[in-house]
Order: sequence, then C-alpha cells, then structure tokens
Amino acid sequence: MRTDNERESSNIEDRRGSEGGGGGFSLGGGRNLGLGTIVVAFVASWALGMNPMTVLSLLSGGGAPTSQSAPARAPAANDVDARFVSVVLADTEDVWRDIFKQAGSQYREPKLVLFSGATPTACGTGQAAMGPFYCPGDEKVYIDLRFYQELRDRYQAPGDFAQAYVIAHEVGHHVQNLLGTSGKVDALRGRTSPAQQNQLSVRLELQADCYAGVWANHAQKMRNIIEAGDIEEAMTAAAAVGDDSIQMAARGTVVPESFTHGSAAQRTRWFQNGFQSGNLNQCNTFAANAL
Repeated sequence: MRTDNERESSNIEDRRGSEGGGGGFSLGGGRNLGLGTIVVAFVASWALGMNPMTVLSLLSGGGAPTSQSAPARAPAANDVDARFVSVVLADTEDVWRDIFKQAGSQYREPKLVLFSGATPTACGTGQAAMGPFYCPGDEKVYIDLRFYQELRDRYQAPGDFAQAYVIAHEVGHHVQNLLGTSGKVDALRGRTSPAQQNQLSVRLELQADCYAGVWANHAQKMRNIIEAGDIEEAMTAAAAVGDDSIQMAARGTVVPESFTHGSAAQRTRWFQNGFQSGNLNQCNTFAANAL
C-alpha cells in the first residue's frame, strides 16, 4: 500500500500507557472476568439486545458504561505503526467525505483511539482481547496495535493492506451509524430470537466488509494507493477472521447458527462486492437472499 507523502489524520487519540493492564478481562472496579463469564456475557448481550461491553461491565460490578478517559494526545512523530493507521484513517476521511457529499450529505469523521490493554468507552470498558471495535456512543474506533501482530502470527494474514482493511471495516461501522443502519438493527435485536439476532449481526458485519471494499475502490481511483498483492492481503485477512475459520481453529468444529460476523467465504465475497463496484447500493446485505 502506497502511503508515502500522504496526509495523516488529526483525529487520532493516543491513550497507550495510560491504562492498567493485567491478565484476563479487567473491567470496572478492577475485577478480572474468566472466559466462562465472558462467553455468558456475549450470549446474554444478543439475547437482551445489549452491547457486549455493556454486559461485561455490569457483570464486573463496574456499573453503567463510562466514557471517561485520560487526556488525549497525538502519537509520537517517529511512531511508524501509529503513523500508518493515521494515514489510513485520513484516507477513509477523504473517501467517505466525497461519497457523502455526492449523496447530498455531510460526513462526520470518527476518532481513532490507540490503547493498550483496556480503555473506557461510551459502550463500556473496551478490552484488547475483543480486537478492534467501533463504539457508536462516542463515534470512535478503538484498536490496540498489538492486534496486528496477532493478525500476522495467529491468523496468518500479514501485510499493510490487511491492516488497512481492519481500519476500513471499523470505519464501515461508523458509516452504518451515520446512515441509521446500526440503530435499526439494535432496535430489532430486542424483538427477535437469538438465531435471528445472530443473522442480523452477520448482515451488519458483512455490510461493513463491503463498505471497506468501497473505500478501497475509491481510494485507488483517488490516489492509486494499491500495490500488487494488496487486495489479496485484505481478502486473506477477511477470510482469517471469518467465524468458521476462528471456530475451527479454536475447537475443531463449526457451528453456523452461532455465527455473528459471517464465514470466510462470505466476508471475502462482500469485501470484493464493494471493491469491484465502489457502490454503496451493492452493499445492501439486509436485502440479499443469499449471503
């Protein structure tokens, strides 16, 4: 991915070094949660139509989610990894600002928070173990940059464009929030069965993958950022974090009805739909008969 001489976003908030670490999921009140509790929390979140981090925060005894955080600061100028995500974020800003403008609307830029271990968000306490995530409550993308090492080593998905895909996917959730899609899905979750809730989640995630592809399409047209092998890197990353890939690696079996993000094939297919078309109308996963 070509990033030389590209502008960096001013919407970066560096909290690394300002949070406590520790093993397990350390939430409000300093209590660590075991894996069993975490699994229960995530199941309950879908059953109740609540954000998983909210449930985890309540189970930890930390009470309601908090959005308090340490004072924001910009990353150091010589921080290569932070500079990279800043450039990618800037690129998403330019692309989505242009797309929204063409649609007669105005794009509101999200913040990207760099953290280590754990950090407070408007959706509850965020944990590095959750991977990168987007919180609609404060319109911020959160990432512990050590996830990229895990993406490379554990998921066998190396490359800078694989890393860019991760940011673009989370920004895709921000776009869904601005367009009202996320709110509609959240409203439906409390009135549907757990299986239907999982399906809604899958469609929401696959649409974010498609939006990541739309970003790649427009970024290439605007600045010719894509190099040989970049799209393959993104496709590899999308496949690596498919529910079937993760379940097979973790326990040797696949349970499709428990999927919340989509299979490897689905995730790569929808990213490719967005990249090939560059059109948001081709990302309506909620109207698709087959994913």
